[in-house]
Amino acid sequence: MKLLGGFHAVGARIRSAPQSIQSIYVDRTRDDPRMRGLLRDAERSGVRVIGAEAVRLDGLLRHSRHQGVVAEVDDTPARWGSLEDLLDELTEPALLVALDGVQDPHNLGAILRSADGAGAHAVIVPRDRAAGVNDTVARVSAGASESMPFFAVPNLAREMRALRDRGIWLVGLADEASGPYHASDLRRPVALVLGAEGSGLRRLTREHCDELVSIPMQGAVSSLNVSVAAAVCMYEARRQRGVGGV
Repeated sequence: MKLLGGFHAVGARIRSAPQSIQSIYVDRTRDDPRMRGLLRDAERSGVRVIGAEAVRLDGLLRHSRHQGVVAEVDDTPARWGSLEDLLDELTEPALLVALDGVQDPHNLGAILRSADGAGAHAVIVPRDRAAGVNDTVARVSAGASESMPFFAVPNLAREMRALRDRGIWLVGLADEASGPYHASDLRRPVALVLGAEGSGLRRLTREHCDELVSIPMQGAVSSLNVSVAAAVCMYEARRQRGVGGV
């Protein structure tokens, strides 16, 4: 059992897996269009709603902004089966994001939101020394953590080798790389590989990449935040593919 807070995360769970929701607690003093819309969705889906005082919601979700909405949900296993099954079902070249030790949940949440918006097929992280999906990630992702396939793998380097064996090109983002990201052919099946905040790609991860690219910087700072860099590269891939009006 876990808790989700905020309209985006709770609304996404109502739409994707209402049967996994035990109860939704709502601030009984809120009566606005956003709250009424969520209550309608919950009623249609047969989800139990309980009115509560704001202080109780604060106690349930101590360290996050809940916006007057907190849901008790089953911590269900991923609904997407295995990564291999997902790749087998794709009808277009794969667009994946592999994160090498990104530990900030705000960055992970932002990357999931951008991945959903750009039409990426999955986000992959190592199981250890990396952020997993928690309430902060769910809130920052604006609900994308409920819809974007997310796989925590035991060994990222081994998973990268398996992706290469499937014909997926591994493009690592490194500040010192000479080739710009937009010169890479991102129309082919590709996994964008990004490193942790500050330290970047680890040596072994870097060595498993087929290509290293950079985002040219014009100002005084030397690099972008990892979540921004991921969004730039994902939308470049979508632009090159000419899909979705980009």
